[in-house]
Amino acid sequence: MAMPFTGDRIILKDLGFYGYHGLMLEEKALGQRFFIDLECGVDLSGPALTDSIGRTVSYADIYDVVKAAFDTRRMHLIEAVAQNIVDAIFQSFQDVNWIIIRVRKPEAPIAMVRGEAAIELHRQRPTA
Repeated sequence: MAMPFTGDRIILKDLGFYGYHGLMLEEKALGQRFFIDLECGVDLSGPALTDSIGRTVSYADIYDVVKAAFDTRRMHLIEAVAQNIVDAIFQSFQDVNWIIIRVRKPEAPIAMVRGEAAIELHRQRPTA
């Protein structure tokens, strides 16, 4: 049975990783920095009322899953990097009902003096 929508979320912001994702040969060989912002929709009523770690999803555990998903497979596109992370979170945490993920690439191989390239995915847990 689906939990009622509460708008509650666990937020991890500005997670920094070094990786070899990209289309260009330089990106694959030299690597670059990536930053990830993540919101995971989880009903936080239980932990809010009980103050018990056993009633929530650990943001430290979410980070570990994000890092493993980021590091495990090299991708051409940051859209695929984001989807790989989403899939890993849904697989690891049954209480996560939706995810908003932004993958930012500050050294994208385009002629910009300042800024970054980024994508954002909005995903809901697939229903059976």
